[in-house]
Amino acid sequence: MGNLVEKAEKSDLNAFNQLKTLTPADVRASIRRQEYCGQTAGLGLGHLQGNIAIVPSEYALDFFRFCQRNPKPCPLVGVTDAKSPYLPELGTDVDIRTDVPVYNIYRSGALEEQRLNLNTLWSEDLVAFVLGCSFSFENALISEGIPLRHIDASKTVPMYQTRIETTFAGPFAGPLVVSMRPMSQANALRSVNITARFPQAHGAPIHMGDPGEIGISDLASPDWGDATEIKADEIPVFWACGVTPQAAIQAAKLPLFISHAPGHMLITDVKSWDTASLKTCPSDKS
Repeated sequence: MGNLVEKAEKSDLNAFNQLKTLTPADVRASIRRQEYCGQTAGLGLGHLQGNIAIVPSEYALDFFRFCQRNPKPCPLVGVTDAKSPYLPELGTDVDIRTDVPVYNIYRSGALEEQRLNLNTLWSEDLVAFVLGCSFSFENALISEGIPLRHIDASKTVPMYQTRIETTFAGPFAGPLVVSMRPMSQANALRSVNITARFPQAHGAPIHMGDPGEIGISDLASPDWGDATEIKADEIPVFWACGVTPQAAIQAAKLPLFISHAPGHMLITDVKSWDTASLKTCPSDKS
């Protein structure tokens, strides 16, 4: 099928601009119909977006513990019940098999393929986790007059592996991954208070300024996403990122692991600030 993300970058700009004004349910419907397979930053503004991690049920409890022990990069906002692909607490029609623009399919830790849906791959042995994403607080930053260059350019936020280690659980371990947004120093300080109000979307930044202090050598070469220009009067601001658990699962070399393609999130009906009632514990209900 080739690289679906590269194809999306070439063909989805017009669709993206049209989707910016639609409700999360309408955006999901477009994704479900495979009319749009691009990145989701800037869509469903004001609503929670989620990273997804789908694992075989035998690994679900260990992964749940990994999220509990690393809440900054792994803010758990939803878990499917046993045998079910649905997440009603995130939206009445949310179906984890169809509502993400692009899925990455890993086997034994290696990326095997990308798919636009999981209809032929889903099985009752799989458990899906949804983790809050920093895209969720971006509307608040924009509303407060803080520009976000990757959204203005319809690009995927740049993400980097750091030398900060997570706390392991079972087979899951690895370094913290961060997303980066360039800002003026004044806006960077303002962003701390703004994003701290969104603990289920990674909360406040974990670092700002010198990337070398957290083990990043070259901001022009992100490990995921698109490089973003940093102007002379700006500093890089870093948030814990939901690619962290993806990288940990990939390193564990599970027989099957499914994630979203970086930047291509699940858009929910939940308001970004309304996360108190979300289900964050796996169920064995059959």
